[in-house]
Amino acid sequence: MGLPTVFVRLTGCPLRCVYCDTDYAFQGGEWISVPAIIAQVRSYPTRHVTVTGGEPLAQKACHELLVSLCDAGFDVSMETSGALDIGGVDGRVSRIVDLKTPASGEVERNYWPNLLFLSPRDEVKFVIADEADYIWARNILLEHHIHQRCPVLFSPVWGRVAPADLAQWLLRDALPVRMQIQLHKILWQEAKGR
Repeated sequence: MGLPTVFVRLTGCPLRCVYCDTDYAFQGGEWISVPAIIAQVRSYPTRHVTVTGGEPLAQKACHELLVSLCDAGFDVSMETSGALDIGGVDGRVSRIVDLKTPASGEVERNYWPNLLFLSPRDEVKFVIADEADYIWARNILLEHHIHQRCPVLFSPVWGRVAPADLAQWLLRDALPVRMQIQLHKILWQEAKGR
């Protein structure tokens, strides 16, 4: 958070999280070749690129795009729902895996073998909609020792959990995680695609 980053948002997602704030990415968009995406990314003055969605791994050319971005010298991360296998993602890519909490309505879609693929370059994110989500995430974190494999982020659902409340729960339980807020919503409110 806080680094100037180019977002490459891919269309399509097999999940329908209750609190999804990018449902405009479920369909639409335009077909763009991988070389054209690389050229467009190069037009920005940053070397940080995040491939996101929807669900980027649902796109056939996602792996090719990730490899091409890395080959072009970019520092690449990919944000994924955690419902699809991350094992084949190029090792140069930082994978941000969103473990779906119960309030998302998609908790049963978590692909638990992904935890075996995590490295210190990756991150796991829990999006917290209420205190029950927080307790579930805390228990999963500690049960699977996720914080020993990679950094862990807890993020409040915009408009559902006050960031101060999440901060209090984290301080109370002294969890080994970072709190994350959606900086783009603070800076640009409802602007899409930033």
